[in-house]
Amino acid sequence: MANLPAKFQRARALHGEGKFSRAQALYQEILAVQPDQLDALMLSGVLAGQTRDFQWAIRLFDKAIAIDPKNPATHCNRGLALQELKRFDEALDSYDRAIALKADYAVAHFNRGAVLKELERWDAALESYDRALALDPSFVSAHYNRGVLLQELKDWDSALASYNRAITLKRDYADAYNNRGIVFRELGHLEAALLSYNRAIDFEPAHARAHLNRGVTEKLLGRAQEALASYDRAIMLKPDYVEALSNRGVLLASLHRWDEALASYNRAIESDPAYAEAYSGRGLVFAALSRLDEALADYDRAIAIQPDFAQAHFNRSLTLLSRGDLDAGWSGHEWRWRSECSSSIKEGRTFAEPPWLGKESVADRTILIYSEQGLGDTIQFCRYVKLVAGLGARVVFEVQKPLAELLANLEGVSQLVARGDSLPPFDYQCPLMSLPLAFRTILETIPAPIKYLDPGAAKVAELQARLGPKARPRLGLVWSGSATHGNDLNRSIPLAELIQRLPTEFQYFCLQKELRESDRKTLQSHPEIRVLAEELSNFVDTAALCECMDLIISVDTSLAHLSGALGKKTWILLSFISDWRWLRARDDSPWYPTVKLYRQKKIGDWTEVLELVATELIQEFKSS
Repeated sequence: MANLPAKFQRARALHGEGKFSRAQALYQEILAVQPDQLDALMLSGVLAGQTRDFQWAIRLFDKAIAIDPKNPATHCNRGLALQELKRFDEALDSYDRAIALKADYAVAHFNRGAVLKELERWDAALESYDRALALDPSFVSAHYNRGVLLQELKDWDSALASYNRAITLKRDYADAYNNRGIVFRELGHLEAALLSYNRAIDFEPAHARAHLNRGVTEKLLGRAQEALASYDRAIMLKPDYVEALSNRGVLLASLHRWDEALASYNRAIESDPAYAEAYSGRGLVFAALSRLDEALADYDRAIAIQPDFAQAHFNRSLTLLSRGDLDAGWSGHEWRWRSECSSSIKEGRTFAEPPWLGKESVADRTILIYSEQGLGDTIQFCRYVKLVAGLGARVVFEVQKPLAELLANLEGVSQLVARGDSLPPFDYQCPLMSLPLAFRTILETIPAPIKYLDPGAAKVAELQARLGPKARPRLGLVWSGSATHGNDLNRSIPLAELIQRLPTEFQYFCLQKELRESDRKTLQSHPEIRVLAEELSNFVDTAALCECMDLIISVDTSLAHLSGALGKKTWILLSFISDWRWLRARDDSPWYPTVKLYRQKKIGDWTEVLELVATELIQEFKSS
């Protein structure tokens, strides 16, 4: 017995030096002789927790509590062990007991906040963190955890303030810099985010997550090579880092480095076969390569792992639609509203009025149909308004402002509203692109009138007069859309490449308003292409100009839809990676009877397409 105090001091010293096995052996020797030695029980329990033997730690703390139930530290440490075992309700009870014994116990309030966060009791968790900080304003981890909680609640400004406070107190707090970078990114301050990630990496060069997050932000800034280097660095530090491998796949796919993208996704899946995001991402690559069965199999795997994975459901719907399985595709397309990553969805709308998807009678009722996504989508699907009106409904149609004048006289519209203007009362509401689902549209039942838009005879006559006498066939050209479109790299054609393939025996007109600087220079050296961009003030003017053409050649933009909706003879040039609405492996469109499709056979190669167009132009007008 006389040696026990010395043995205990020796055990504590070994414990402090990190020599856990030797320290634990000495604690147990003491407890074998003196089972009620509180300090040995406590420290042995703490050490058991440090070596992740949480069950044993709890048993030791229970013994200590049985001897002295009024020691708050024992209850707190018992809570930590229970928390590690995810027995959160029991952990919360232990922390509450500790606080009942010592109301100013900042660590117990802090730990309590962490457990309440796990239980998704957000307000109570925040209150516990705030209490810990009121007791100890320099509690760095409490500032950090408070920031994490606020970040999850998307209270970005408050989260930023917490991270800044943590960094002020601990200048080398790499995790706080990393998370602060995420908040800056969410707030749109991308350069500030990069600086914060770089600070995290300065203090902790092996911080794999900071390298990953830096890569994500660099990609958003369009710095693809820098992003790739950041992902590679994260993977070098952590070879099985599935998030980095999957994000690397996303980036490589955006660069059309398909084989490398597949390899990166494959590595992610090998590292974690339950990582749903990698299957969804690989599915997108398979879909881009027209390997549709493999794409669907990957989306199904992702959904089996994560049934509420909205982006996988949405991607699956687009693949189904692209291969003509419209019935299943429209149902899956409703997941677009829940998919945060779907760049095609401009905004979700919330109305008190109930949605309509074709089940309820709308006879003698007012229904709001509102546009969504792009201008081309509105032009393509506004044909359904007539069908809704045919059910006896009064249709209020809300559209993007640039289309308001063009669609003002659309058949079936009772009242047209430009987006942003006040809406009248209505009984039901439906987003425009949910109407194919409401009408259970399949390939054979697509409503496809030859012409359903009209700019008006007066406007067309005005444009005809402005163009003057026609000496040769008039061809309208659209070679590019918005430079910010996600698929612009695929769908647009440099004007210089298009011009060198065009036959000279036609009169060409530029139908697009947006001209890139490189195209302006090309047009200066090709005066045979007439540019009327400055004279086209709206879509009605553009539609009237289309009516003056004998044929329109367009890449996949809203103008291609406009031309099709006007019933004009239209040739659409499609990249290998084409939009779902043009289906696959066919040269006609069930949506537009006057449209002919010309598809790339190889990714990025327009040569064969343009040569075929040139040949068929000569044949089309050989008798003119």
